[in-house]
Amino acid sequence: MAGQARRAHDKKRTSSRGVVIILFLISLMVSPQARAKTNVDFNPNLDFTKYKTFAYIGGVEHLVMMQLDPSEIRNRVHEMVARELINHEMKEVKRDENPDLAVRYFANSNTNVNSSATLDWGGFDPFIGNYWGYSYEVWTTRTTREGSLMIDLIDVKRKDLAWRVYLEQKILHQDKVWEKVNEEITKSFESYPPAEKEKEEKRKERAEHPPKPEKPTFQ
Repeated sequence: MAGQARRAHDKKRTSSRGVVIILFLISLMVSPQARAKTNVDFNPNLDFTKYKTFAYIGGVEHLVMMQLDPSEIRNRVHEMVARELINHEMKEVKRDENPDLAVRYFANSNTNVNSSATLDWGGFDPFIGNYWGYSYEVWTTRTTREGSLMIDLIDVKRKDLAWRVYLEQKILHQDKVWEKVNEEITKSFESYPPAEKEKEEKRKERAEHPPKPEKPTFQ
């Protein structure tokens, strides 16, 4: 009898341990860490001190499945980027007031995105080839629960990209996603404008990696 009771107890304990392991694995699958992947890129041959004004021209959203409010995206990105640039003693102006920089963004939450997602917008190229293509392979997201946000600072007179931040983040809770985005944008602008040491490192990086050809666009 004692042996049977002990075997029953061991079996129950083993079963309970198995349930705990299963619950742990399930928790890993349904509650992944909301980690963000952020990359900053810039043209190392520019004098960023000459940029005194900027204009926010908005952007485009390719949101499928995991929808976020497009109006909120426009307002949030505007607020965050304007705050950071103003903190760097720049002044926001309207687009018809000849700004030094144009601020544009692309927001995405799709699983399968081709280059048509980055067609020209706002009168400027998408800047996804040449040296700008080294930092990331394609403008895409991996799952329907991941969002991508790309913010461009464009030299208006040169009609060329000056600085870019690219952010990928898991969307676990729509009401909390902006807290992490705000944190990453603030962190990204800590290196704006790039220091001379960072410029030199970027020149070496570009010298080691030949520019990629422009990706074809689809009409």
